[in-house]
Amino acid sequence: MRIEIRADSALLDGYVNAVARDSKPIITAMGKCVEQIEPRAFQRALDRADNIDLLLNHDKGRRLGSTGEKSLELFEDNIGLRAVCTVTDPDVVQKAREKKLRGWSFGMYANKDRMEARAGTIPRRHIEDLDLFEVSLIDDRMSPVYAGTSIEQRAEGEAVAELRATEFTAITSEDTAPEPEKQMPDYSEFENIIKYLKETTK
Repeated sequence: MRIEIRADSALLDGYVNAVARDSKPIITAMGKCVEQIEPRAFQRALDRADNIDLLLNHDKGRRLGSTGEKSLELFEDNIGLRAVCTVTDPDVVQKAREKKLRGWSFGMYANKDRMEARAGTIPRRHIEDLDLFEVSLIDDRMSPVYAGTSIEQRAEGEAVAELRATEFTAITSEDTAPEPEKQMPDYSEFENIIKYLKETTK
């Protein structure tokens, strides 16, 4: 995760979640498992979504931006779901400056998944299709864990809204104004004095 702090904003660039990579063991509605998001699942969700909000700690009252406002850009590449956002909330900018931002998280509805039985260990859940409804920045008040479920009402009825979080190591840089260019002293007057002294002391 790269964080670039400016005078009154912070630019954040990093991966919300990797694809085709096992999570830590989590508890889901189907029991304990590890989980993988299948490649292209995020991109299909982004292609369908009209707007995705950027929140702090999944708090709907702490909305920091959105894809609709162009302050948040989301796309899937060969690594996973990448987010690039500009945050102007003074409290969050200060948290970035103090290295108190701990991770990314996202909220999803799993539309299509399958369980893979594995001998001698817990099963692997493959999420093949999902709807993405928000991404969140996680600060030091909330420990990121790749787990969590809650029941929310969708337009077509009750569904399980699942939250997934990953911790990152931030590389932070601060944009500072360049130092004013130093003015060279005007030596012409001194040169004239030296020239005069040479001429008068011959």
